[in-house]
Amino acid sequence: MQVQIKSSKSQKKVDALIENAISKDMPKKKDGWQFTWRTLYKTEGAKFYKLSLVNNSKQVEGMLMLSIMYNEMLYMNNIEVAPQNLGTKGKYDHIAGCLIAYGCLKSFELGKNTYQGYLTFESKTKLIPLYQNKYGATLAMGQRMFIEPEAGLKLIEEYLKS
Repeated sequence: MQVQIKSSKSQKKVDALIENAISKDMPKKKDGWQFTWRTLYKTEGAKFYKLSLVNNSKQVEGMLMLSIMYNEMLYMNNIEVAPQNLGTKGKYDHIAGCLIAYGCLKSFELGKNTYQGYLTFESKTKLIPLYQNKYGATLAMGQRMFIEPEAGLKLIEEYLKS
């Protein structure tokens, strides 16, 4: 799926792709990534997606891991923005938003019954306010959060419809 991210310097939109990731796409922890994506890739039943620039598909700008829980609920196991895009000095912005919105889109496709359109995940404690304020997520219990269908549709509109 083609999306647009923003150059942090110029604020110009840059064409990017979210597509299925395969083993060779998995980023390495030694390159500054927080998660051990190559190990995660061995998780049975999980789907992996990478966000990369249209003109440079080898350079991964962000990663997303999704799986189905209880045969009906879409779960965002992991999401990570590439080290070069972190914080205020990052090269590109809107990567996490695009990946979360893509997870919401997938929740409408893959979620079943009362969970269709819901994206659920566990948040690091310090990120809970960010997920609530920026992405419209709801805190369920402990660190478990979810994005309900209405909030998901807003994210899809904002980040995936360019």
